[in-house]
Amino acid sequence: MVSGAYGASRGARTTASTTRVITPEITEDGTGATRLRAAIRDQWEELPTSERAVAQYLASAPVEQLLFASAQELGTASSTSNATVVRALQRLGYAGLPALKRELANDFTSAVAPEVRLKQRIARVGRDFASIWTDVFDEARERIDQTRRLTEPDALKRAVTALAEAHEVFCYGIAASEPGARHLALALGRIGRRARFVSETGFALADQLLALGQGDAVVIFQPGRQLVELTVMMERARAVGAKVVLVTDELGGADGIRALRPTHSCGVFICPSPGLP
Repeated sequence: MVSGAYGASRGARTTASTTRVITPEITEDGTGATRLRAAIRDQWEELPTSERAVAQYLASAPVEQLLFASAQELGTASSTSNATVVRALQRLGYAGLPALKRELANDFTSAVAPEVRLKQRIARVGRDFASIWTDVFDEARERIDQTRRLTEPDALKRAVTALAEAHEVFCYGIAASEPGARHLALALGRIGRRARFVSETGFALADQLLALGQGDAVVIFQPGRQLVELTVMMERARAVGAKVVLVTDELGGADGIRALRPTHSCGVFICPSPGLP
């Protein structure tokens, strides 16, 4: 077997001179599944035994099953723990379970009809309300823990400073990201700070950006998909000398975001712009 191949740690057959590695396969051809498979192959030799068990399960489980599973459930299924699942995902290059789910969902949602996805989700949830209640809190806890891991205290301090010093704060968010942006604009207004909520896309966004100037700040709540508007807003802020605070759980998105981000990754950070240290 070539170096870097991955396999089932429990299924490995050992002889006096060689070790045969059984390789689990991911049957889906989507980009997300392909990247997961490649990451496991690349990192297999570096994974501890417990994390190999997680990787083996991720490689063999159907995509739709991974989409609806919690870290606790993945830990149970792989005979490990939720903490081991998180460590394994980070070693494979993901910020956490939500990041993996989002990447897998991009392919799943484009390949499966909406009514089929809805039926699968309803079937997955079931009628056990106690279990549903537990799942809701488990997912919330996972996201809070991930936010804590991704957000460096230094970055949070710089973000707060940027908002405190801004002439006006532009709070951008659409779809699921809209409530956070809308609430921030409302909260800032209540304490006497100039702020506006922005949710336009396409040509309508250009009208909002005309008011953006030097000394202002833009807070972008990145949605779960790549949007050209994010890059446009960052480039406009850089051009006029405004600061940008990006709230996200993964910085490996659009090329424009990668080009503007700092060299380190965190949940909240200040994008570089003219005049910033």
